[in-house]
Amino acid sequence: MKKWLVTILSVTMAILLLASTISWRVEKHYCLGHLMDIALFTAAQDCGMNMVFQSDDSSEHLQDSNSCCDDETIITEGQDDLVVHDNDFDLAQQFFIIAYAYSYFNLFGNGLKVSPSFDHYPPPIIVKDIHVLDEVYLI
Repeated sequence: MKKWLVTILSVTMAILLLASTISWRVEKHYCLGHLMDIALFTAAQDCGMNMVFQSDDSSEHLQDSNSCCDDETIITEGQDDLVVHDNDFDLAQQFFIIAYAYSYFNLFGNGLKVSPSFDHYPPPIIVKDIHVLDEVYLI
């Protein structure tokens, strides 16, 4: 139960970190008041009904202010002020950390397993219970 709880909490925090640092962009294209296209992270496709007029005296295009199409863009900026801290240890701190780790790991013994010398010989076969035969009971 505890392992599942820790796993769920870790995944939730990772998703929260990812969602807070990404910039989101949602574009919507309306045509005659009806929603035609929604796009996430990219530009929405238009319906092709934008009214573009060409003026008589120049070759530049002028868009009608009373166009039937409308675009709406929602932009949410992500967090860009993440700072990586560089923790440099001087020589005395490095010696302390190495000595502390060495003493901590060797605190409970060196972990060498001494094998007994009689491993190659089998124990004697017990035929009868000697405690019962001698009537010696531990109280």
